[in-house]
Amino acid sequence: MDEEVVGAILAHAEWNQAEYPLDRPIRRALFVVDELCGFSTAVAYVRPERLAGLTAASVRNKMKQKSFAAAVKREDIERGAALLGLPLDDHIGHVITAMQSIAPELGLV
Repeated sequence: MDEEVVGAILAHAEWNQAEYPLDRPIRRALFVVDELCGFSTAVAYVRPERLAGLTAASVRNKMKQKSFAAAVKREDIERGAALLGLPLDDHIGHVITAMQSIAPELGLV
């Protein structure tokens, strides 16, 4: 596997960031979408329409429920938006749009 890809995979975990800092676009990209994609998938699974019609507001509401997808680090989702210099709703919206474009492949239709 390509060294850059391996570094990106290792950098997305907080405990590896001393050795693999978020200093490269590919590392930052994986970090900023990892938790949010997982969380958005969890939100989609509890909706009859899955990803169709999912909004940033829906994801934000579920983020407030600490018991929902409890293992997901909400701080990482917020940090990801900050690393991109985007408002959280915009970041969530971009991720939802990207996931909706491949919803069949994700099994979320």
